Amino acid sequence: MPALHADPTLMVLAIGGGSLFLSHVNDAGFWLVREYLGMSLADTFKTWSALATMISLLTLAATLLLSLV
Repeated sequence: MPALHADPTLMVLAIGGGSLFLSHVNDAGFWLVREYLGMSLADTFKTWSALATMISLLTLAATLLLSLV
């Protein structure tokens, strides 16, 4: 990181946001949402994947904007 002149805080945000991209069946939250909301496996998969992808992309955008400041 020092060779890249990267801010450690922004690196943590980028790694955290990237780790959410398309997380699904191996995530405990996936199964909790499915059970609590009584959703089918297919509906939970579609919803969870879409939301996790949006969160990941928004985190990427926010990290890029913060890197400009």
